[in-house]
Amino acid sequence: MERAHETIEEHASHSDPWARGVALLVSVLAAVLATAEIGGKASQNAYLAHHIALSNDWAFYQAKNLRSVVRTSEADLLASLPNAQDPGIQARIKEAQEYSARMRDDPKGGEGMKQLAVTAQDEEAKRDEAAHRYHSYEYAVGALQIAIVLASVSVVTRIRALTFGAAAIGAVAAAASLGIATNLF
Repeated sequence: MERAHETIEEHASHSDPWARGVALLVSVLAAVLATAEIGGKASQNAYLAHHIALSNDWAFYQAKNLRSVVRTSEADLLASLPNAQDPGIQARIKEAQEYSARMRDDPKGGEGMKQLAVTAQDEEAKRDEAAHRYHSYEYAVGALQIAIVLASVSVVTRIRALTFGAAAIGAVAAAASLGIATNLF
């Protein structure tokens, strides 16, 4: 028992500074990994939000298109009636045509098909950008995970080249994460 106690005290007094440095590297890499994961999740959420808004815009566009077609058909049908020149029917034809035109283009209300298409295309661009950012973060996260594994293996195997490789991969992944967060990439 006395011998075991002496061995423990001896090892405690001779801690390995290289292993402490690798432990510090792993903790820094883990902190950057956590930050990159947060950015990735935020980008994923933005992607989903823009995708839902995009679906809503195109669904509203289709509804407006259907209303426009129905009212155009109504105007055409009324115009083909034998008494189409009757002032009451002419008023209904005009009202149906105006409604149909307003469904296609409504600059005042901003909700015509023309305006909805512009809004939907804007959402598509935002969605695609969020998807690109999400995938970029995923690559950075993967690289950081590999760097942590390499650093951990370097402690066990005592191969310092793995430590330097882990540090290099981690530095590149950290720089990439920062670039993604600041819209450089």
